[in-house]
Amino acid sequence: MKILVTGGTGLLGGRLIPRLSGDGHQVFALTRSASSHAKLRALGAHPVGGDLESSSPLPLPEIDALVHAAALFRFSGPRGPIFRTNIEGTARLLTSAEKAGARTFVHISAAGVIMDDAGTPIRDADESAPTSPNHFSAYLASKCQAETIVLAANKPGLRTLALRPPALWGPGDPFSRALPQAINSGRFAFIDRGDYAFATCHVDNVVEAVQCALERGEGGRAFFITDQDKLTFREFIAGLASAQGLSIEKLHSMPYWLAVNLGRLMDTVWAATRMEGDPPMSRSMMRMIGREFSVNDAAARRELGYVGRTSRTDGLRGYGEVLLS
Repeated sequence: MKILVTGGTGLLGGRLIPRLSGDGHQVFALTRSASSHAKLRALGAHPVGGDLESSSPLPLPEIDALVHAAALFRFSGPRGPIFRTNIEGTARLLTSAEKAGARTFVHISAAGVIMDDAGTPIRDADESAPTSPNHFSAYLASKCQAETIVLAANKPGLRTLALRPPALWGPGDPFSRALPQAINSGRFAFIDRGDYAFATCHVDNVVEAVQCALERGEGGRAFFITDQDKLTFREFIAGLASAQGLSIEKLHSMPYWLAVNLGRLMDTVWAATRMEGDPPMSRSMMRMIGREFSVNDAAARRELGYVGRTSRTDGLRGYGEVLLS
């Protein structure tokens, strides 16, 4: 197939493009920067100019399928830029994909679209759980609304699906990169000791799910995808820390209510002072990582043929390989 990938220079795109190319597909990658062309070619993709943040048309080459993995992620900050990229950009991409002849559109959504504002613990939720299109988190609201647009576009001749991974991890992911400094500086603290279920999905398992969705699956549907290993947040952090030569034994903990209020305070300070980047704590961050959150991916396993072959042990081994290199 001729497949176009967005987000080709990101964590997921960087693993997906070589896999698709290795499977014999002709892969294109949307990029707004000429400086990314060499990297994309090295991964096995043909660069295609285009910017999801711009209102300009997105002229795409003739393709059979599109995998939309690009998104603007921020824990804090104004909604406008996030909505323009993640919602309006997705809508424009859908239109362009159909004009380019795409018959399959796989959208990388987020499991967090079912999180509510109140911080309600979520246990073993399936796709029947309600979503939160007006979530206080601009990112989660944008992913929810973009997913709705994608699934509503399903029709004869254009099969649209959404994959909902929870916390995405793998060598080079932003959270893992930030963890050593946060631990060593004493700025990392658990919420409620981290003793709650926390759903994860290794980047290679998301790649596997994309490969499945390109070949099968009913259009107009969203599918949760997770790792086979079920962990608490504390166990997840312990694994990432150990793989990078760190220990969690001396880390402190705070209650969820305190973490949320500190996050809300920092959001206010960052907005008032117009400081760049995300604050060290935010209400959105605490909501995403500070409460029990587990989902059921039986539908993806049954209908897409998804397995989740990359285990926690195999995934953590990859961190050691990166450190050695």
